[in-house]
Amino acid sequence: TNNINPNFIDDRKDVFFYQSDDERYIPRALLIDLEPRVVNKLTVHGPYRDLFNPENLFIAQDGGGAGNNWASGFRQGEEHHEQVLDMIDRESDNSDSLEGFVLCHSIAGGTGSGMGSYLLERLNDHFPKKLVQTYSVFPNWDHSQSDVVVQPYNSVLTLKRLTLNADAVVVLDNTSLNRIAIDRLRIEHPTVDQLNSLVATIMAASTTTLRYPSYMNNDLIGLLASLIPTPRCHFLMTGYTPLVLAETAHASAVRKTTVLDVMRRLTQPNNIMVSADTRSGSGCYISILNIIQGNDVDPTQIHKALQRMRERQLVDFIPWGPASIQVALARKSPYLKTPHKVSGFMLANHTSMAELFDRLLGQFDRIRKRNAFLDNYRKEPMFRENLDEFDSARGIVQDLVDEYRACERPDYVDFGVGGSGGEENGTAAEASASSNGGRGSKASIRKA
Repeated sequence: TNNINPNFIDDRKDVFFYQSDDERYIPRALLIDLEPRVVNKLTVHGPYRDLFNPENLFIAQDGGGAGNNWASGFRQGEEHHEQVLDMIDRESDNSDSLEGFVLCHSIAGGTGSGMGSYLLERLNDHFPKKLVQTYSVFPNWDHSQSDVVVQPYNSVLTLKRLTLNADAVVVLDNTSLNRIAIDRLRIEHPTVDQLNSLVATIMAASTTTLRYPSYMNNDLIGLLASLIPTPRCHFLMTGYTPLVLAETAHASAVRKTTVLDVMRRLTQPNNIMVSADTRSGSGCYISILNIIQGNDVDPTQIHKALQRMRERQLVDFIPWGPASIQVALARKSPYLKTPHKVSGFMLANHTSMAELFDRLLGQFDRIRKRNAFLDNYRKEPMFRENLDEFDSARGIVQDLVDEYRACERPDYVDFGVGGSGGEENGTAAEASASSNGGRGSKASIRKA
């Protein structure tokens, strides 16, 4: 059509896409797997089979996968790292001004956890000043819903790398996603595709200010810097309201949405996509960023909503830092029709993350003290001589729990003085690269 919608003018497609010679938009993305089923479903049989660059698909030749074994995924990452790094180098060289990388993976299986961990470690040297943000899917805590008995091992081993080698980790908790799908969207038995749709909603909302930039939060470092005041406490929870999936859109009640209503709901536990209670005990927020989407939002409504939330003391903040909710205004996507005038996305750093990691350590300890399910790990080079890596990873995660709990105390600024350490400089990357289109790359926010 010759009629250009003015809402499209400031759409920065070049952040996550580039234009090919035939003027199609190609994602700046690598699809990596050790077995072909999922990638082929997307690129051979699915509706997006012509979307991705075929040179950016990596499937291990034997196609055997990692067998839900972190150590196998790690070893195969080492075996294939040159091929994958060549793909990343080619994609990064095609970026005008590379700012960072986004990794989407699971921490419970074998490939996303093991191979992802290996790449995070090795690419620290390869891209020492680039930012890395991950979307990390945490497993179901209900054993009846999990078929991976070794997921505590895989998760703790991956958490060590997420703690030391990532700048920001957006936690996507399968347990919480299931709960939201059942309780909020009234889906009796949520499918994987429906849960993935929830994750896609979160990812799209979190990148809104990058794709439709305004005066603030229009690059990765601007989005994340204020959320992460200390290097290791960089695990973020999300909230979104109102939630609508395509298949339930017509069944959902369309109510009047206001800025106050949206911002209030974002802090309610039933809208938060992590299985941690943000309203009980001594837990408190370290930082909050709300992205309010709407084409006719008056900034004065934001100020009134913040004042009302402050008066009602709806959120508790750390005693040693500023008690403020940051708010970014963003336009709604002109490509999607939604039944709501205003929607909201929350990215928050909260000390109740310690509950999540503590629960994981409890599951780890139960099988580790019995030396259960270790035979397949001992077959791999890292564990052939000893099992020290398990103890090292557990120690790193325990330190993370301790630091999050220390954040709740006024004397946190003295925490670890004299050698808690544990932080490692540098970042790493895999999967989808974002180019900030000439705004200049920044050093890692974890550089102290």
